[in-house]
Amino acid sequence: MKTTLKTLSIFVCTLLLTVGFAACSDDTDPAEAEVFTDVYKGKISYVNLKTDKKITANDGKVTVTKLGNSYSFFFNNGIPDLINIKFAKKDDNTFVNIGSDGLKGIKIDESKLHILYVKGKETWTADCTR
Repeated sequence: MKTTLKTLSIFVCTLLLTVGFAACSDDTDPAEAEVFTDVYKGKISYVNLKTDKKITANDGKVTVTKLGNSYSFFFNNGIPDLINIKFAKKDDNTFVNIGSDGLKGIKIDESKLHILYVKGKETWTADCTR
């Protein structure tokens, strides 16, 4: 039983490392990958008009994860994360939605990430490269 559990654990770890390294290649286009994780660096900001909270960083980081067509954006510097953002796949890797819940524009490819995401009284921006 211990041997089986040990073998299974090694297999799962190997699988996770393989997926992680494959997804982190600098020339991997997130739109083309089913699973993706990488870090984009650059200027990021967050404004919450309800609480008067403003955060800006010229050397910020955004960790992007993708599973299927769902993206999550994890910001540093105390900026709230954007979780489970659904993308409809388009040719230019752009997600735009103007609706009753705000303006959302995200463009991501193998080298750049641009975000303008407005929801209620909160605004996230990012102008980053990989």
